[in-house]
Amino acid sequence: MEKDVLKKLFESHKEKHLYHRYITNKHIVPLLNQLKGFAEIKTVGKSVLQKPIYSILVGSGQKRILMWSQMHGNESTTTKALFDLLQTLSEDSLVSHILKSCTLCIIPILNPDGAEAYTRLNANEVDLNRDAQALSQPESKLLRQVFEDFKPHYCYNLHGQRTIFSAGTSNNPATVSFLAPAQDEICTITANRKVAMEIIGVMNDRLQTLIPNCVGVYDDAFNLNCVGDTFQNFNVPTILFEAGHFPNDYGREKTREYIYMSFLISLGYIAKNDVDGGHYQTYFNIPENDTCFFDIIIRNANIDGHMVDIGILYQETLQNDCIEFIPIVEKIELLSSYFGHKEINAKGSKVFDKDNKTIKTGFANDFVIINNEIFSLLSK
Repeated sequence: MEKDVLKKLFESHKEKHLYHRYITNKHIVPLLNQLKGFAEIKTVGKSVLQKPIYSILVGSGQKRILMWSQMHGNESTTTKALFDLLQTLSEDSLVSHILKSCTLCIIPILNPDGAEAYTRLNANEVDLNRDAQALSQPESKLLRQVFEDFKPHYCYNLHGQRTIFSAGTSNNPATVSFLAPAQDEICTITANRKVAMEIIGVMNDRLQTLIPNCVGVYDDAFNLNCVGDTFQNFNVPTILFEAGHFPNDYGREKTREYIYMSFLISLGYIAKNDVDGGHYQTYFNIPENDTCFFDIIIRNANIDGHMVDIGILYQETLQNDCIEFIPIVEKIELLSSYFGHKEINAKGSKVFDKDNKTIKTGFANDFVIINNEIFSLLSK
């Protein structure tokens, strides 16, 4: 699909009832009810706090693809994109080939307790993405059971990443990142990893026409406790998707669009091809993620007579069912090897807080004062 077609599909089928970062069962249940004429909806289990965990089955094809989102409760961008995808599949004949060739099993929110509390962990404070071997949590056991029952040919492990990540050591945010996880300690490029790499390469090629130089890959250090590594170890090609930062998009609405496009590109490729990994080499054209960003950098600040930079990161906080971004001073030092998503030049002046006191590490405030001028630190 050409990029203009992808954009039109997104604009036509974006699920408008899902917006910004706080997405819970309460938000998706009405959408699941609307899908019942098109998809098979099941409650496949319950969370620690006995909240239902749903699965969505669509398509009739022989190629089976398992997709799960919000394993980490505060990583909701891919969930929004899944419902955009479902809206498209249910309404547009342009993508009917996906439904004819593939069967999708989708778990939209694997960690509903974490989603409601807006935390990475589940209600027992366990990272489900480190529980693939112990299977100590009901959500982990449920995912494994769905995996064993569905017997997927491909797995999509859907996550979100922080604003600190860059595509390589560059001033380009990693808006979308991928990984074909390792399946052994020496990170062998196995046959099924090659399949995952080929699909990632196809997505990257198209995304470069949309967000050039803003796609990265994660380092493939092996950890069998991670779900992706475990499923790859079971010889099922597994792809990690990471929704990252797009400039001035703290609600992750633009990133959502690129994740949606990645879904359509990859699913269309799987539907139309017998992917054997023969074209996996393009994967290695994608730069590895680095951590080169702060949300804000105040350059050339005079702090106690020293010329330094001030690095600020947003702390995501749940307030009245909305996510607020609290600016926190993380570092006060020379930050010449870092970039800010927003940069302010203090030009050698002192930087004060709202009480006209010099700011310090750990400082949280909506604005700073430089030369009697107020500079907002709030996200757009």
